[in-house]
Amino acid sequence: MLSRSRCVSRAFSRSLSAFQKGNCPLGRRSLPGISLCQGPGYPDSRKIVISNSSVLNVRFFRTTAVCKDDVITVKTPAFAESVTEGDVRWEKAVGDTVAEDEVVCEIETDKTSVQVPSPANGVIEALLVPDGGKVEGGTPLFTLRKTGAAPAKAKPAEAPAAAAPKAEPAVSAVPPPPAASIPTQMPPVPSPPQPLTSKPVSAVKPTAAPPVAEPGAVKGLRSEHREKMNRMRQRIAQRLKEAQNTCAMLTTFNEIDMSNIQDMRARHKEAFLKKHNLKLGFMSAFVKASAFALQEQPVVNAVIDDTTKEVVYRDYIDISVAVATPRGLVVPVIRNVETMNYADIERTISELGEKARKNELAIEDMDGGTFTISNGGVFGSLFGTPIINPPQSAILGMHAIVDRPVAVGGKVEIRPMMYVALTYDHRLIDGREAVTFLRKIKAAVEDPRVLLLDL
Repeated sequence: MLSRSRCVSRAFSRSLSAFQKGNCPLGRRSLPGISLCQGPGYPDSRKIVISNSSVLNVRFFRTTAVCKDDVITVKTPAFAESVTEGDVRWEKAVGDTVAEDEVVCEIETDKTSVQVPSPANGVIEALLVPDGGKVEGGTPLFTLRKTGAAPAKAKPAEAPAAAAPKAEPAVSAVPPPPAASIPTQMPPVPSPPQPLTSKPVSAVKPTAAPPVAEPGAVKGLRSEHREKMNRMRQRIAQRLKEAQNTCAMLTTFNEIDMSNIQDMRARHKEAFLKKHNLKLGFMSAFVKASAFALQEQPVVNAVIDDTTKEVVYRDYIDISVAVATPRGLVVPVIRNVETMNYADIERTISELGEKARKNELAIEDMDGGTFTISNGGVFGSLFGTPIINPPQSAILGMHAIVDRPVAVGGKVEIRPMMYVALTYDHRLIDGREAVTFLRKIKAAVEDPRVLLLDL
């Protein structure tokens, strides 16, 4: 905050008659703020007439009020209950100017990355944790010296862009150069810098010829490098290995005729987009069919509590949808799917997918889940056996839609077919429940009217 104050010397409190007489020693000094009328003028000054013979020139100064809290320490935000620590990855360095809400660093946890923004405009003074260092909730991360205005880094870049249109009229005002005349003869060949000597071709030897590889030699570099696994990848590896060591995993397969669901999508996708502002995809059909099958087979929605040796039956259905990101596989959760329709499911999938692409998924978006759907078909996978996502008991694997010849009514027809796989924990789920569950999904996807009639 700017404050305006008059800088007046302590000598001003003395008798003003000394200035009138001209014999005051302070009057002859170059006092800051007060001078006689013979002195030079200053901006923001005001003349005070004391008498007919003496005039005081009083200067005004602008000062900046110093804030005691202009240097702040930014701490690690609080983590979720299931996360205790994380690794710091710095996006800024000491001396960098940052704007408010600009990301300074990311903290990689077991499940996601937490972005730490700058609380105000300022300059980073110190990084209190090294890059890759481990931090817990509340750990001091960096110190920031606050400034009054946001950094104007984009102004120099905008200036040439703004000046470019102004320069166009000047360029266009220059008359175009006259067209070059068409040459009537070949241009002369420039003489070489060194005289050519007549030598046989066999005698010409290059001075810096590359070494010729011997027959059978391996071409290319045979180097290797190492990179440290991030915390998310370490956690994924740990959980998948725990699933293999704990669950008695078994996979059953089936195939789904996608003709009806493709026809329904082609017929209603424009109206669906117009009403809900969402694209109608295939994932909502499988999520809704899975919720329908889980209600019919509640044991697939249950889980074994190895600590108490009990079976925990969940009366709600939260379906995790596996999403591949550059940092690793994440599984955001669609909650209470049994109460949703196709539009609600598509809207939730769109929101979670947007968060995953922007790396904005929170821990709460991935906690829980009673059943998982993994769609490897988007990458062209034709067949596969997914691994259970603990603490769940089953996972559904979707695959690519491929036109294949199938027998329909005693005739061979080309239909769009998809293989589906259900991996389940055989400690809890028997083969009869698993096969019945997968057939329910097949029936609901091939004919969505099954969901309406509750068949």
